[in-house]
Amino acid sequence: MDHELRDSRDAILSSHRSRRSFDAAQGHNASQSPCREPSSAREKDLLITPADKVTRILQSCRDNDLDALTALATSPGGFVDDGTRKTAWPVLLGSVAGSGTIATDEDETWRSLPRHRDEDQVRLDVDRSFVYYPNDQSEKQIQVKKQELSDLITKTLRKHPALCYFQGYHDIVQVFLLVLGVARAPPAVERLSLLRIRDFMLPSLSAAISHLQLLPSILHASDPVLCKHVEGTQPFFALAATLTLYAHDIQEYGDIARLFDFLLAHEAVVSVYLYAEIILSRKQELLEIDDDEPEMLHFTLSKLPNPLNLEHLISETVVLFQKYPPESLPFRAWRSISSYSVLKTTRSPRQLAGQTLDDGQVLFDKQAAQMRRAHAVQQVMKDTKRLMWVYRRPAGTLSLTILIGLLALWLGKHGAAGNSPLASSATTWGPTLGTLVAFLRGHR
Repeated sequence: MDHELRDSRDAILSSHRSRRSFDAAQGHNASQSPCREPSSAREKDLLITPADKVTRILQSCRDNDLDALTALATSPGGFVDDGTRKTAWPVLLGSVAGSGTIATDEDETWRSLPRHRDEDQVRLDVDRSFVYYPNDQSEKQIQVKKQELSDLITKTLRKHPALCYFQGYHDIVQVFLLVLGVARAPPAVERLSLLRIRDFMLPSLSAAISHLQLLPSILHASDPVLCKHVEGTQPFFALAATLTLYAHDIQEYGDIARLFDFLLAHEAVVSVYLYAEIILSRKQELLEIDDDEPEMLHFTLSKLPNPLNLEHLISETVVLFQKYPPESLPFRAWRSISSYSVLKTTRSPRQLAGQTLDDGQVLFDKQAAQMRRAHAVQQVMKDTKRLMWVYRRPAGTLSLTILIGLLALWLGKHGAAGNSPLASSATTWGPTLGTLVAFLRGHR
């Protein structure tokens, strides 16, 4: 990796003298000199130039020092420029070959793999990509980028057919394509998909929605008054932003690339804390909206501030996370998150970097099975509640119905985490309870 890092450093230092237009946007944070890194045992609170910071980033990549990379990604300006991101992002994701070099993949054998069920939707979304950036390329060049993006997404899905495409995935992947290039992007996107945003690629979005359920708890812990004011609004307003790592909502290339520095260097739940901090930063604006106007509150909460003070938000998000870590959140919010969720399997950069794609597939399968069990329990509960209303007599039937409901509730509570003896056989319990419900229909 030494020669790669040396070449990257020389190219980056040269680029600082001449970049303008889109290239300048790709490294616009580099012009913010000097940069200040946070004080820690590893990083002294000193003013450093972009060139010095580039040297530190590349040295940290060479040393595989993920803690140092996290500190550098969090400090103002992040990884400075796409040249360093091209090395740092794969290192953070563990996309490194056995020799220590950045993994690449230009293999074309994926084209002969079976077609993925979501490819039609991929094509529709890719046609709508590259709207805001790059803005210095011709229409012909943009069409080439769209084909590269389509190939990158399709390649990932065909190699991992269990993954379910979601609208907005293309927003994330196009940033990786622009930063990493055609050769380095595929291995990094594979690892991102299976190890970092796996919850979003399950058969349903229930896992993604469970992330949002942490928002009320974070707000309640940090600002009960504001939390009370917006409690009538469900946290679905944050879905588009968190689902796409904010790539759907942020229109400036330099801003989203810099934000990815921060998000990739931290555990997945930090993305939710970032949205909580965005809400907290708009407290006065939100309090001026009557709480009996939920539609207006939802509209305001669903839009990011413009302009977006990204560096301030990042620093305040770190403070918020440190003050109210997930384990301390009220209402047992953290305990409700699946043990297979990326929120709990990416607690440190080293944890993610050490996982394999096979590990990600195993976690995917376990969480998907857990979701099927939960859905079966919910369906039984729904049927039971309906029957409790329709078949209110005789008393014995009512008692049996209540018993079924309580059993389903117990399974939902104790089987959800996949730790109880019954959890592993919950897929059997679902049909069994369904049989009992059918029995009730014959005994009015």
